[in-house]
Order: sequence, then C-alpha cells, then structure tokens
Amino acid sequence: MSMEAPPARVLVVDDDPTVSEVVAQYLRRAGFTVDEAGDGPSALDRAGRVRPDLVVLDLMLPGLDGLEVCRRLRETGPVPVIMLTARGDEDDRVAGLEVGADDYVTKPFSPRELVLRVTSVLRRSRAAGPAGAPRTLTGAGIALDPATHRATKDGQELALTLREFDLLAHFLRHPGRAHGREELMREVWGWDFGDLSTVTVHVRRLRAKVETDPGRPRLIQTVWGVGYRFDPTGATEPPDPGNPARAADPGNLARATEPGNLARAADPGNPARGADPKAPSRATDPGIPAPPADARPAGTGETG
Repeated sequence: MSMEAPPARVLVVDDDPTVSEVVAQYLRRAGFTVDEAGDGPSALDRAGRVRPDLVVLDLMLPGLDGLEVCRRLRETGPVPVIMLTARGDEDDRVAGLEVGADDYVTKPFSPRELVLRVTSVLRRSRAAGPAGAPRTLTGAGIALDPATHRATKDGQELALTLREFDLLAHFLRHPGRAHGREELMREVWGWDFGDLSTVTVHVRRLRAKVETDPGRPRLIQTVWGVGYRFDPTGATEPPDPGNPARAADPGNLARATEPGNLARAADPGNPARGADPKAPSRATDPGIPAPPADARPAGTGETG
C-alpha cells in the first residue's frame, strides 16, 4: 500500500495581516500546509524550527527586510523563495533575484496567480529532469545531476538557486544553440509572460558561479540581437597573442628562416645586408667610411 506524500509546507511572510490571511487561505485551499510570520526575525525563527518547502516573502518587512531574510535563509540551505513587492521599480525586482529569489510577484497581485507560481516553483524544485534525459549532464568541467539537484564545476559544488539550476541544465542539454530570452522564459521556467530582465539577472548570476572570469564569459556567451549561447569549448583558453612564446605563434616565424632577416652571425658588422642588394656593405661602398682602426672589432674582416 503506497503512502501519499505529505502536502508541501509554505511559509508566508508579510507584515500586512490582510495580505497574509488571503494568501494563506488560497494556499490552504490548494492543499498546502501554511505557516505565517509578520516580520523578518519571526520568519527566520519559524523557518529554523520547521523547515518550509517554499517561502512567500514580502520585500518590505519590519526588523529585517525581505532581502536580508532571503540571504539568511540561503545560508542555511536551499529553499525556493517567491518575493512579494509593492514596488514596481526594476531595481527592487533585480535585487530580490540577485540575493537568490526564484520568482517575484508585484502587488497588487491575483492570489490565484500566486498559487500557480508556488505550484510551478515547487514542481521544478522536485523535478528529476525530463523523461529520457541522462542522469548526469556534463560539459566544460560541469556535472549536473537533475535527480539529486546537485551541480559541480571541476569537482567543486556549485551553490545554485532553483532558477539558476534549471537554466544551467537547459544550457547543458543544448550546447552551441542560441536562445532568445523569451524562449528561455518559456522553455526553462514555463512562463508565457514576464519581465525579460529576470533572464538577464539569472544569466549574470550563473556566470558568476561557472565562469573563470565572469567579466569575460567564455561558456555562456552573449549572442547580440538573439540572446545567449552555451559553448562548452569556451573553457579552453585560446593562445594569447601577447605571449612571448614565439614557437607557438604561426604568425611570428623563426627569424632564421625569414629571407629579409638573415642570421646576424653571417655579417656581424653589417646585419642582413647580404640579402638586400639595395643596401651595400661598408666594404664595397666608398660613401660609407670604415670606422677607425682602433674602433674596429677584432676579426671582422674589414680593411682600411
């Protein structure tokens, strides 16, 4: 006899009792177990006592704001976060995503839409990857296991949010393919609408975790006018044209084989003249006086 999985536990954090009550009511109707908190410290205390499966977190809170609460929650382990904000400013939405929020909803919002967002985020956090997908996705030193929801780079574990994990998995499944931001929103996160800046933020955060130099990304490349492309071969550094190792530079052949630049030993007093008929040597050109005898190096073969 199989046992049903317990309902997911959602922690709703909002200092407005009306908003908190309405959100909790809709979530309970959808079958979730709901805990509530009215400020930052009590939210962290509640999450520490009973770990939630997801947090609906208001940005503006007394005690500790939503950004700091989200940051501290992330320090204790992965937990999906949906940020609520009354602000319409893009900087606030971006700030929430940058501290690790997986999604955001701007007030005023539809409680039904919020329930759908909660369901979507939880489904993706528990997903083991699409049917038929390999257990571990690899590329450019990265190994990602959808079943265990773990990812490593060169053996070091990556601390990825749910959105970053989904985005990296999508890139690994489609190496070399260019993706538009609308396409990423739809195929990775199942959104048919939303602010495209969220994709930009998640890409920037993912680059900070998988690129050797995030300021000069080689793995997740920008395709101007299109979007982004994951290039596993970008992990290999190309030859540096400023590198003095001439033997590896095909554009800088050994001087001994260059006709116009013969070895100096062949004519120590008159470099490369033997190969240049327009530049006569001192020995044959009366207009080029020979140096005084005491200034001539011994063994040069020059005569007065």
